[in-house]
Amino acid sequence: MARKVLISAGGAGIGRHIAEAFLNQQDDVYVCDMNADSLTQFQQAYPSLHIYQCDLSKHDQIKNMFNDATEKLGHIDILVNNTGISGPTVAAEELSFNDWNTVLNLNLTSTFLLTQFAIPLLKCSESGVIINMSSIAGRLGYPYRLAYSTSKWGLIGFTKTLSMELGPDNIRVNAILPGAVDGERVERVLQARADLTNSTLDAVTQNALKNQSLKYFVNPKHIADLCLFLASESGRSISGQILPIDGDKQCLS
Repeated sequence: MARKVLISAGGAGIGRHIAEAFLNQQDDVYVCDMNADSLTQFQQAYPSLHIYQCDLSKHDQIKNMFNDATEKLGHIDILVNNTGISGPTVAAEELSFNDWNTVLNLNLTSTFLLTQFAIPLLKCSESGVIINMSSIAGRLGYPYRLAYSTSKWGLIGFTKTLSMELGPDNIRVNAILPGAVDGERVERVLQARADLTNSTLDAVTQNALKNQSLKYFVNPKHIADLCLFLASESGRSISGQILPIDGDKQCLS
C-alpha cells in the first residue's frame, strides 16, 4: 500500500533526492518549497507528485499548505522535516540580530510548526514516522556559523523529546545529521569560508576533509536511502536516535 509522505523543502537538493526515493517506492508524495520553478520542473518529471509553493518562514502559509496536504493526502505516514538555511558565515560578535532570528525561525520554529500541524495526521497512520534533518553542526561546534549550529543542536532536543511524547501513539522520531553534502551548496559555503579567512577554495576544501575518516563529501542519495530505511518495516524499533552520515567527521574548524 502506498504511504503518504510529506517533505518540506523538497523541490531541490537533499529534499528532492528524498522525495524521488519515496516516489520510486510508489509512495504518494507531497513536497512544499519556496521555489516555484523547482517544484514545477520536479512535477514534470514525476506527474503523480503533489506540489505546493510555500514560504516556510510564514505561519499562515504553513497552515494553508497543510490544509491543501490534508485534502490531497488524507493523512500522513511519513513527515520529513528538511527545511533549513545556512545563514551568514561571520564571527559571533558580527552576527546581526536579524540574521540570528531568520536562521532560527526557518530552521527551528518552522520545523516545530510543520510537526505540530502534522501530528494529528500522523496519529491516523498505523505507524507514523518523523525524520528531522539536523546536521553535523548539531553534534559539533561550528565556528563562524553560530545561528546555524544552534538551530541544528535544537533539533536534537526536539527529536529526543518528541520521540518520548509520540511513542505511545506508535510514531517514531529520528534525526539525520549529514556532513558536507556534495554539490553546489557546499561549494558556496566553502568559498565563503575561504573569503573570510583569505584562503583558497582548494585549501579550505582539503581542510574540511582533513578531520574525517572518509575523504569525500556525502552523496545525497545515501541520505535518501537512510530515510527509506528509517521509514521501513526494518526501522520499526528505531526512535529517538541521532544518526550522523558524515564520513566520520571529528571536528568542524
